[in-house]
Amino acid sequence: MARHLNRRLKLVFAVSCIALLGVGCQSHSSTASALPGPNFSGPMVEPQAKPAPVAAAIDKPKWVPPAKQVAVPSSWVPLASAPKREWDWIVIHHSATTDGGAARFDKAHKEKGWDELGYHFVIGNGTDTADGLVEVGGRWPLQKHGAHAKTPDNRYNDHGIGICLVGNFEETRPTAKQLASLNKLVAFLADRYRIKQADIIGHKNTGKQTDCPGRNLDLPAVRAAVARQRSALVEEPQRNPGELMRSASR
Repeated sequence: MARHLNRRLKLVFAVSCIALLGVGCQSHSSTASALPGPNFSGPMVEPQAKPAPVAAAIDKPKWVPPAKQVAVPSSWVPLASAPKREWDWIVIHHSATTDGGAARFDKAHKEKGWDELGYHFVIGNGTDTADGLVEVGGRWPLQKHGAHAKTPDNRYNDHGIGICLVGNFEETRPTAKQLASLNKLVAFLADRYRIKQADIIGHKNTGKQTDCPGRNLDLPAVRAAVARQRSALVEEPQRNPGELMRSASR
């Protein structure tokens, strides 16, 4: 009886073990099938977006002077100590005489009761001074108002640079040297003081009842020549005030 009971217990125990082993395999098999397969390439990493390249700072191009430059006399440059004056026009005159120069015109203007020569510049024709010579009047180094184009509001005297060419251009023409000097002088002044091409005018364009600077002085041709020369002129080194005053008085 006891032996029979022992065999039955052993049989039950064996069957239980087999059942347990079966469940364990099924559970292991089910778990194993749910797991991902092996990855031999390492972990997947999202690629990082590359930062946008930063544009290198570009310096603005520097101003480059014209390839061909022409120096102007230092006497054309006002004294450094002179007060600043705003110049809006360049007013061109003729003397309406066959000869003359800054000294003679200065004397004539003083005889009229003026303080001194009314023009800022005088360009000779070979009579009193050399043909094409630019004389600098006493007003210019000091940036003093002109006395050459009177109007009710005096704008052309206060803000107009007066240039007189010796000669009567109702009857004759300016010499080639006079025109060359005029074009160079006006180009320098217009560029330095930012005077518009249209504001390079004759005395008759100020409203004055006059033919000055005469029918034979071609203002459109002067403006065209000036336009070609602007920005191509440079100043010579500044001379001392004594030299400038001597130049203005010659």
